[in-house]
Amino acid sequence: MAQVEKRGGLLRKSSASKKPLKEKVVLMYDEIFMTEDPSKCSPRFWEELFLMKVNLEYLEGKLESLDGEELMKIKDNINCLFQHCIQALGEEHPIRVVNALQNSFSSLQTLCALIRGVHQKNKSTSGFDIINMLMGFDKAELCMKNLMESLDSLLCAEGSESLKSLCLKLLLCLVTVTDNISQNTILEYVMINSIFEAILQILSHPPSRREHGYDAVVLLALLVNYRKYELRVRLEKLKKSSNAISDRIIIKSQCSDQIVVWSVNPYIVKLSIVDDEATLNGMGLVIAQALSEYNRQYKDKEEEHQSGFFSALTNMVGSMFIADAHEKISVQTNEAILLALYEAVHLNRNFITVLAQSHPEMGLVTTPVSPAPTTPATPLGTTPPSSDVISSVELPLDADVQTSNLLITFLKYSSIVMQDTKDEHRLHSGKLCLIILTCIAEDQYANAFLHDDNMNFRVNLHRMPMRHRKKAADKNLPCRPLVCAVLDLMVEFIVTHMMKEFPMDLYVRCIQVVHKLLCYQKKCRVRLHYTWRELWSVLRLSTNAGQWKEAASKVTHALVNIRAIINHFNPKIESYAAVNHISQLSEEQVLEVVRANYDTLTLKLQDGLDQYERYSEQHKEAAFFKELVRSISTNVRRNLAFHTLSQEVLLKEFSTIS
Repeated sequence: MAQVEKRGGLLRKSSASKKPLKEKVVLMYDEIFMTEDPSKCSPRFWEELFLMKVNLEYLEGKLESLDGEELMKIKDNINCLFQHCIQALGEEHPIRVVNALQNSFSSLQTLCALIRGVHQKNKSTSGFDIINMLMGFDKAELCMKNLMESLDSLLCAEGSESLKSLCLKLLLCLVTVTDNISQNTILEYVMINSIFEAILQILSHPPSRREHGYDAVVLLALLVNYRKYELRVRLEKLKKSSNAISDRIIIKSQCSDQIVVWSVNPYIVKLSIVDDEATLNGMGLVIAQALSEYNRQYKDKEEEHQSGFFSALTNMVGSMFIADAHEKISVQTNEAILLALYEAVHLNRNFITVLAQSHPEMGLVTTPVSPAPTTPATPLGTTPPSSDVISSVELPLDADVQTSNLLITFLKYSSIVMQDTKDEHRLHSGKLCLIILTCIAEDQYANAFLHDDNMNFRVNLHRMPMRHRKKAADKNLPCRPLVCAVLDLMVEFIVTHMMKEFPMDLYVRCIQVVHKLLCYQKKCRVRLHYTWRELWSVLRLSTNAGQWKEAASKVTHALVNIRAIINHFNPKIESYAAVNHISQLSEEQVLEVVRANYDTLTLKLQDGLDQYERYSEQHKEAAFFKELVRSISTNVRRNLAFHTLSQEVLLKEFSTIS
């Protein structure tokens, strides 16, 4: 049968002697789109509907064909359809449950598309309009309560993974129904009827995590950002054991009263106190796999690009177009998973330990993976991974295999993202990477393993192709503490982004990360074996005639102690070499000269150099994150796919469930 006939629900085309024959479910859909109540003439109408095989294409096409006035005329029937979908979720008959979910998804998907169209014309459209259209204000609370309870039960139950997938997609559809998440009134019911524990259960359970971890992590990241900066304040009587309060923050106590402040979003507080190791590791695995998949795809495209026609052409005519070539493979980043990493690092101190969990490097180890359903093509970096590549239990560490961890994967990812910041999208991605590194650089435990000499890794950062340097071979990379890779990434950005439209904000953030790392080194008396020359040589701007010459000159003059050290020891070293007839001094000989002349060195006392202002999202970054979440919400909604699972796949699953 032709595709057009399927969408029309036709079993037989019309002819001169016969009328067209439609599927029964299509005839029932047509009754719903009449102004009369379809159950008036057929009391068992809704029960029979959910026993039918769903025709998503027809239902969606029918809804899309209606204009706003026609849609309002059948609002009561749409409300009934939505309510009976929720009611069917509680049924024990498996086929009914599946059909109910699919009907709910198709209805929600199309309705969301219509509401978004109205919203673009009238910016005052909010979640209230969507609630009214779907279920009516008078029944909204009960409907959403029943819906959330059913979804929570299905997500936590042992059974069909396809059902769990549909539940998560429905939740993502509800969360992203408006561009601005904080204006989505539907989420008030998601806050009241929490599914937080269900999400954590998916992340802590390997089979569920492999199938649904990506959607679960993205959903959690979006839920955390609902009305993120709104607080509630209440005056309470002071209790003796006030430290047991987990969902509130006491900001002031006076006599017998205390001012209690807590977030309107319970997901923020709940995420901040998660301490279950399996859950945190599961979340880290999902994030690491998504970032690693992007790194792998980028590397494959880079190698393909270098081995193709353009590579041969540049070998003949030079590398004058190498920057343009590189820009072509700077593909779309995965900001949703990056936001999830930020929220975990920023809100939960226990997650810092996950950054350092060692495992075989992803991409070097392969495991058999069951075939996944075909999904529509999406931009590079936005495709959710189908399974975990590594597991600390299933894949023990091998001495011959390069080890890695989430932080290394993130640093490699950042080195790709931060190469090209010319357009606004990539600029924001680079900024988010630097914000995450800022949070890491401020954490005491993170600094401890960053500077640990016993934790050495080879970190192959991606470097921007430049005419004056060759790409370093992977095998020549030394094993060093992870802080060296962080500093390499900061120096790489500073050195390679000397452009006319100077990215001052990103430069400041890079310098702040370096400063915070140096503060830790001073405080804990850590002497790092690192080549600082490339970082200091960036002050070179003071000798060039450019926009930032004056600012660079001020920085250069402020480095009085560094200049004093150079001016004091250089003559002493040169004199020592001349007297002893040595062309090149060893490290021990230089150290001998320094020790002999240290007492005559005069330095200026600097106050407050080891102090810095701690990162604060609400006061300085709120506007950035609101815009970022809006962009992620739009992208998630655009890429939601409801047609990847067929009725046959679901029935096959149910046939294997005892």
